[in-house]
Amino acid sequence: MSRTGTCPRVLIVGAGLAGTATAIRLLRFARGPLEIVLLERRSDYRSAGVAYHRDGNPWDHVFNIQAGRMSVFREDVLDFVRWANAEADRRDWPAPWDGFEFVEQGPAPRRIFHDYLIDRLAEAAREACPGVVLVEADGEAVDIDVRPTGVEVTVRRPATDGEAGPDAEATTLFAEHVVLATGLELRDPPFAAGVVEHPSFVRNPYSADGVRRLVALPPEATVAIVGSVLSAYDSAGLLLRQGHTGRIHLISKTGTMFRTYPGGHEHAVLQLPCPKTLLEPYRNREEFLARIRSEWETANATVVREHPGIDPTVIAERVTKAWEPHLPKVIERIPSAELRRLLDEFGTAIAALRVGAVEYTMAVIERAIHPVDGTVKLVVGNVEAISPADSGRLVVSVTATEEKHAIEADLVVSNFGRESDYSRVDRSLWRNLLRKGLAVPHERTARGLEVDEHGTLLNQGGEPAGPISAVGVLREGDEIVRRGRTGAFAFNLAAIKNHSIAVAARVIEQLELREGDLARDLAHYRGCVSNTEEATPDGFEEAVVLEVGRLATRARSERELLGSRLDACIRSMGELPSLPMAAHRHDRLMRAVVNRAAVERLTDVSVTPRQLRRQLGISDTEHLEG
Repeated sequence: MSRTGTCPRVLIVGAGLAGTATAIRLLRFARGPLEIVLLERRSDYRSAGVAYHRDGNPWDHVFNIQAGRMSVFREDVLDFVRWANAEADRRDWPAPWDGFEFVEQGPAPRRIFHDYLIDRLAEAAREACPGVVLVEADGEAVDIDVRPTGVEVTVRRPATDGEAGPDAEATTLFAEHVVLATGLELRDPPFAAGVVEHPSFVRNPYSADGVRRLVALPPEATVAIVGSVLSAYDSAGLLLRQGHTGRIHLISKTGTMFRTYPGGHEHAVLQLPCPKTLLEPYRNREEFLARIRSEWETANATVVREHPGIDPTVIAERVTKAWEPHLPKVIERIPSAELRRLLDEFGTAIAALRVGAVEYTMAVIERAIHPVDGTVKLVVGNVEAISPADSGRLVVSVTATEEKHAIEADLVVSNFGRESDYSRVDRSLWRNLLRKGLAVPHERTARGLEVDEHGTLLNQGGEPAGPISAVGVLREGDEIVRRGRTGAFAFNLAAIKNHSIAVAARVIEQLELREGDLARDLAHYRGCVSNTEEATPDGFEEAVVLEVGRLATRARSERELLGSRLDACIRSMGELPSLPMAAHRHDRLMRAVVNRAAVERLTDVSVTPRQLRRQLGISDTEHLEG
C-alpha cells in the first residue's frame, strides 16, 4: 500500500471495537495531516469484532448491560441510545425492534452496534481536520520489525475465504506508529480435541455456522452448553425464544449463575473504606480467602446500612467497584504463582460479582431453570472429554466432586473460551513478536502482554519495544495489577473507551513533538511546569478545560474554535523563568502537558460517565436526557 501523501501514518491492527474506537479518537484528535490505516483480516469483523458482527449475532442476542452504557464515548453517555432512536436505519429490522423505543436502562440487540460503529467512524472521518485521512485495508499482520524512524509491518492479503493463509501474497507497510487491537484469541479446549470437526459440535456459537446450527436444531433435541456465563446464556436464550422444548444442559465448573439487573438500574460509584486487612502480608491461600470473606461481609453490611436505597441485587457490584482503587496494593502482596491460581479459580465468580445481565436475557433463562422439570438444567463439574456415541450424537463426560455425569446430546456448544496467555496463542503475529522480544506475556498474571502506563509494549528488558501501543484485551494483566480491574472489566467496553482516548492522545503527542525534536525535552519540561500552574492557576485550569472540550467535541468547526482559544490561553501564560526557550517551543510543550492533564480527566474511572460529563463542565441536561 502506498501512502496517500507524505504525512505520517498510524497503522491500527484490528478493526473491531477497540481498533475502531481508537481510529475515531485519532481522527478527532489529530490537528495536522495524518494517515490512519485500519487493517482487518476478516471483512465481517470490521467495526464489529466477534462480539457484534451481524452474522454471529441474531436479533435475540442483546447487550449484557443496559443500552445506556453502550456509548463508544465515555463523555457522552447516551450517544448510542440517541443514535438507535433517531439515526439508525431500521428498514431491515424485524419486529419488535423495528418500532422499539430504546431507553437508558433497557435492552438493545448487539448486532446494531455494528452499524453504530460504522456511522460514528464515518462521521469522525468527515469531521477530521484537512489532511487527516482514514484508509480501511484488508489483510492480516503477521510480523513487525522496529526501524529507527518507525515500524515495518508484514501483511498477508486475505484469501477468498477471508483468512490469510501461509501462502497468501505478502507486502510490507511502514508506519510511524502501530496500534495493536487484535481482540480475543480463540482457545482450543483439550476436552474437545477429537470432535472439533464433528457435525454435532459447535466450537464458536458467535459464527454464522454456529448460529445456523442452533436455529436449525429440532425443538425436542438435547443440547449441552459448556459454560454458564453470559455467552452461554446467549445460546440457551436463542433456543428458548424459538420454542425449544428439549433439555438444555448448562455445564459449569463452579455453578456460577449471573444475576438480573433490577428495573431502572443505574451504574454508580460508592466510596467505601479500604479493606485494610487485605494489605497485610500474604501468608497462604486459605488465610487470605478468610480475610477476603470477612472484609466482604463488612463492606456489604456498610452498604446496606449507609446506602439503604441500593437494590440488594447490585450491592456486590457496588462493593467490587469501590474496591478497585485498593486492589493494586493488595495484589502486590500476592506471589505471582498464587495470583494466577486465584484468577483461574475465581475469575468467573469475580465476573458475576462485578456485572449482571439485563432482564431480556435473564428472564427466559430463569423461567426455564427454576422448575423441577424445567427445560434448562445446571450441571456443576469439569468437562473431562467429549466423544462420539454409537448413535451419532456426542457424549459429554463431566466430573463433579462426588459424582460423574455422562450427557448424551444432539448438539454440544462450547462457550467462546478465549486464550489469555499469549505464549500459547498460535498466530503468526504473536509467535514472531514473542520470538523477537517485541512482546512479552504478562509475567504476574499470564494474561495479556507487558505494557507501560501508556499502553506501550515493553520488551524483555522492560523498556519500550518501539512505537507500538496496545488497546483492549492485550492489556488485561496490566489492568488487573495496575488498576485493580477484575473479570471482563479488564478489557470490556469501559476499558476500551479509556484505552482509545489515552493511546490516541499519546500517539498524536509523539508525532507532534518529533517534528520539532521536542520529545526529549518533555520530561524535563513537565518537571518545571508546576511553577506555571502555581503562578497562573486560573490560566492553566482554563487551558485544561478548553482541551477537554476539544477532545470531547465531534464537530470540526467547534474543535478548531476551542483549539484557537487554547492556543491564546497558553500564549497568555508566558514562558517558564526557570526554563527559557523559544516561544513556539514553549507553547508546543505546554500544549502537550495540558493535553495529558485533559486525558487524565477524561479517563477518570472514579466517577460514572454521567458524573464525568458534569464534572468536566460539558454537562447539558437536555442533551443527556433527550
